[in-house]
Amino acid sequence: MQWTNLNEQTVYENRWFRVNLADVVLPDGRHLDHYLVRLRAVAAATVVNEANEVLLLWRHRFITDSWGWELAAGVVEDGEGIEAAAAREMEEETGWRPGPLRPLLTVEPSNGLTDARHHLYWAEEATWTGPPQDDFESSRREWIPLKLVPDMIARGEVPAANTVAGLLMLHHLRIG
Repeated sequence: MQWTNLNEQTVYENRWFRVNLADVVLPDGRHLDHYLVRLRAVAAATVVNEANEVLLLWRHRFITDSWGWELAAGVVEDGEGIEAAAAREMEEETGWRPGPLRPLLTVEPSNGLTDARHHLYWAEEATWTGPPQDDFESSRREWIPLKLVPDMIARGEVPAANTVAGLLMLHHLRIG
């Protein structure tokens, strides 16, 4: 049941994404025009402290007009390693520089439309370096007890798919 992408043409492109139109062959031989969005990799990071609290950002997303808790995250710049991007984004958005990062998981949040891959990392320690450089990214940054995560997700307080996946994995690793 594999679909085959015969050809793609770029319809629109900018620094952040590319919209392509693909000529796709379905398993029964029919052709389908399918739009897709090509995106740069995203790197995210957080830290879980000794009290099993996770560092999160409370922010508004204008596209969906929603508020929610998220991990610090951003695109991987050209020539930048994914882990380095995760550390950079965490410090820029929270003011905390993570200790040694560990890979947590990689997710494809919307793989029926985009090729986006979000690479999540975590640390067990971090150093405060001062107010966040990118303080416009969130209204506040807080240490949230991991034991509260499942209920927060159930109440819709964590709408971003990458953050949901990462927090549930951290909850599993640290709380059980």
